[in-house]
Amino acid sequence: MVANIEIERKFLIKTQPDGVAERQLNIRQGYIAREGANTVRIRQQDEKYILSIKTARKEGGRNELEYEISSDEGQVLFASLSHPAIVKTRHIYDIDGLIWEVDIFSGANQGLIIAEVELTSIDQKIALPDWIGPEVTDLSKFYNANLAYAPFENWRINYADLISRLAD
Repeated sequence: MVANIEIERKFLIKTQPDGVAERQLNIRQGYIAREGANTVRIRQQDEKYILSIKTARKEGGRNELEYEISSDEGQVLFASLSHPAIVKTRHIYDIDGLIWEVDIFSGANQGLIIAEVELTSIDQKIALPDWIGPEVTDLSKFYNANLAYAPFENWRINYADLISRLAD
């Protein structure tokens, strides 16, 4: 298997996107191992279980290996987590040929909404939809692996104030 290259940008959103999402996924995920920018993650996406390994790339982005595993294997890995699983609903939109994933978090990250767009190159130029708020791509507290251990409920700020603070 050849690793996919993940190049993405992350944003908070000011308002919900116009129109209806093309797809919606219920996601539960957790982190089995973390070392620097490298992670091993278990994800349940609806009824499918996926083991993901992500590693840093010198050229930017990340290498991403994904393997579908059985429900029994997935449950074993979820039981081994040292943190509560991240729970979110992902709404997927195709806007101007780009796939936007809007994650609405629940559980310990209730109230947080993050939009991601996957790019084909580090320097790809994109037009941002008007519902996009501040960019958080390089702010590590918004990485899912960090949200597992330092969830939004502990940040002592509400979402509207967070957007306002980051927009300044």
